[in-house]
Amino acid sequence: MEASTAFMGKVHFVSFSSGSPGQGPTTFSHVDVWIEPEASPPSAATRFSADALDACDKKPLFLPNDNSHWWCDPSTEYAFVGFSYEVTACQTREQLHKEFYDIRHHFKSRYVRLYGACDREGFYDDIVDAAWANTLGVHALIWFGFNLDDIWIGRRDILLAALHTNPKAKFVTRVLQFGSEPLFDGVLPHDQLAEQVLLAKANLSSLNIPVTVSELAFGYQERGGAQDVLDAIDSINIHMLPFFAQDASTADQAWPLVQRDLQWFIDHGNGKKMYFDENGWPSVTSPSVQPNSPLAVADIPNEHEYYILLDQHCEDLKSVVGGGVGWFAHIYSDSMEPGYGIYNISGDMKFPFEPRTHC
Repeated sequence: MEASTAFMGKVHFVSFSSGSPGQGPTTFSHVDVWIEPEASPPSAATRFSADALDACDKKPLFLPNDNSHWWCDPSTEYAFVGFSYEVTACQTREQLHKEFYDIRHHFKSRYVRLYGACDREGFYDDIVDAAWANTLGVHALIWFGFNLDDIWIGRRDILLAALHTNPKAKFVTRVLQFGSEPLFDGVLPHDQLAEQVLLAKANLSSLNIPVTVSELAFGYQERGGAQDVLDAIDSINIHMLPFFAQDASTADQAWPLVQRDLQWFIDHGNGKKMYFDENGWPSVTSPSVQPNSPLAVADIPNEHEYYILLDQHCEDLKSVVGGGVGWFAHIYSDSMEPGYGIYNISGDMKFPFEPRTHC
């Protein structure tokens, strides 16, 4: 390996690219790493690129005391960044390791964005373990559910405790979300939601874990803009589901719909980093997945076409204020949410999926 750097020390593997989807992990062609000088704190870290390095099984080598310089710059987090991953099934640790390996090495993902909830004791520790082992970050989630009850309070307290007690959690958890769609679902008034965000930020300040809300543009808009929430959150985690727009048709015509919601967040988001986290197009309808336009088409070609559309607009998303827009595919498998998966319920890919991770 050859690299030009003034620092010599311990190597941290941060993000890397794998072989072609469908062919399993291969010798990696590119690795982003940073080197910490032996005699200097992490703030002196410098990242560099190393070519032709066989990093197939590499993981971060040790835990520094501080994570304030751990993550890549947000401006590098645009284009495809990973998958939404539903945890309602309370996956075993073995399944988490297997699927996180696939998410990382097959699809070159940086992150998993959790969806749903598993209330099994120690479950988030299993998430952290699988994410750490596979060099993935996690967008963690305080799940409100759809019953308008207060079960989220216990989930909040358990997750906050896990973030403090698990020594690896702050090196894996990229952001903590309140969700999903608490404004749209009317779980809390927007002023109370903003207060919860601020309380969580205070709780996690020593861990340098930011806090956000996972929400539709319409969820903000129908609450008068909920500017207090937008002001409180650290990043803007957007539900981008253009299939449900009243003027939706086919996925290849959806870019104006994406732009419309995105522009609203640009206008009201004060330049904050943005992600499309619950982001996709269904391949089937169901009682809970019904279009608001008679022209909207739900089938596998349109699900595929939506991700092609985002890939085609990589440069547009990269140029958005706040360091560009990173997008997740919602969701990993149809077994998690029918019609939205990249994999079908038999575990086969529904269409080729090789989105760009940079442009």
